[in-house]
Amino acid sequence: MSSHTILIVDDDESVQVSLALLLKQHGYATKTCDEPAKALALLEQQAISLVLLDMNFSLETSGEEGLALMAEIHRRYPQMPALLMTAWGSISLAVKGVKAGAADFFTKPWDNANLMQLIQTTLSLSADVPIRCLSRQQLDSDYDFAEIVGEHPELLKVLATIARVAKTSASILILGESGTGKELVADAIHRNSSRQHKEAVKVNMGAITSSLFESEMFGHVRGAFTDAKTDRKGHFATAHMGTLFLDEVGELHRADQVKLLRVLQSQTYQVLGSSKTEKVDVRIISATNRELAEQVASGDFREDLFYRLNLITLRLPPLRERRSDIPLLARRLSEKLCASYGMSPVQLSATALDWLSQQHWPGNIRQLKQSLERTLLLVGKPVLEKADFMSVEESSLTQECRETSMFSGLTLDQVEKLMIEKAMQEHDGKLSRVASTLGLSRFALYRRLEKYAIATTESEA
Repeated sequence: MSSHTILIVDDDESVQVSLALLLKQHGYATKTCDEPAKALALLEQQAISLVLLDMNFSLETSGEEGLALMAEIHRRYPQMPALLMTAWGSISLAVKGVKAGAADFFTKPWDNANLMQLIQTTLSLSADVPIRCLSRQQLDSDYDFAEIVGEHPELLKVLATIARVAKTSASILILGESGTGKELVADAIHRNSSRQHKEAVKVNMGAITSSLFESEMFGHVRGAFTDAKTDRKGHFATAHMGTLFLDEVGELHRADQVKLLRVLQSQTYQVLGSSKTEKVDVRIISATNRELAEQVASGDFREDLFYRLNLITLRLPPLRERRSDIPLLARRLSEKLCASYGMSPVQLSATALDWLSQQHWPGNIRQLKQSLERTLLLVGKPVLEKADFMSVEESSLTQECRETSMFSGLTLDQVEKLMIEKAMQEHDGKLSRVASTLGLSRFALYRRLEKYAIATTESEA
């Protein structure tokens, strides 16, 4: 029997009975009541671990009573987690409730398995275990953070949070500027989760056109549309029991946001061209370099989807805010670059590391890597000095200035096409190298190659 007691607040007796029975079957004790005053009294008298709270009472359907009760519970018991119950058409009410202090929400009718997972995750996250700022050595002794380099306190806070939430199924939103390592963090969450032996599927949402969204995400059956020659498995099915990483989620078309929300809410979907409903169990990790809260305010991103994605938010610090990590990163990156090019190991002098640490790096770790790569390839010395980096960067800047004058009078699209064509020539059409040079994902590069009708041999190197 669990030590947790859960309070159910709903004026519908059948809901009280159903939830109480479900919770009892999973070892939880329950208390029930049908109106706000009784709920507050029970909270004062009993040791309650979680509140399941309906948004409406009696004939009132505006949700104001539920919102007021949620706000009062949060004021009196700020650490008390609460899950809100609402009908699908009233999700906007639940979003207001999250703002008032609720941990999350679920819709009626609920799926028993999904609801129990949500309850268990919420109780786990609300456990009175502070996120301590452990040392890097302590974190590495218990977790696999091998691919994430650094010891800065702000980075350690992120790693400590991952350590606490990785084992749960909580949805995680990773925010950070381009090049800060969001994908590496998503990989670390998956590696340290109970889903590590299942697949981690990565999807670039900015590379999926709205017309292909359902086919890409949910799959299709043969004949579902003109070009559907065979059945196709979607990303949700591939990620079943594993992790689904939605990169660049801020690029998701508004029309597709509700489709994604429905799957996250119900954990079910339909394959395009099929009437059969499929169940899916995935852990959602999303990432964006945009401020989603600002997109919500402007109406470009659905507020209910925003709250569904960011049960836990990780904000990665830009490289300029953790300069003490730059020498560690530079050494690790140079080791990997030398190995990838088959070069002998190269040392970075103290003056070179000092110079690198003083730079602004607006492109963050990705830009640091590009600077190291250029200098390693062009200088060819066993020990790189400050002067070597300055010389290569100056040469690069001069080249950029020449290119800027060359672009005079061109539109943005024309400039972008020229830059891609130039990178394709420099790297002999090797798409991975081209994408890395331009700071694009491979999916984003594919989309631009198609847009500008740039021929490619599809080289994977």
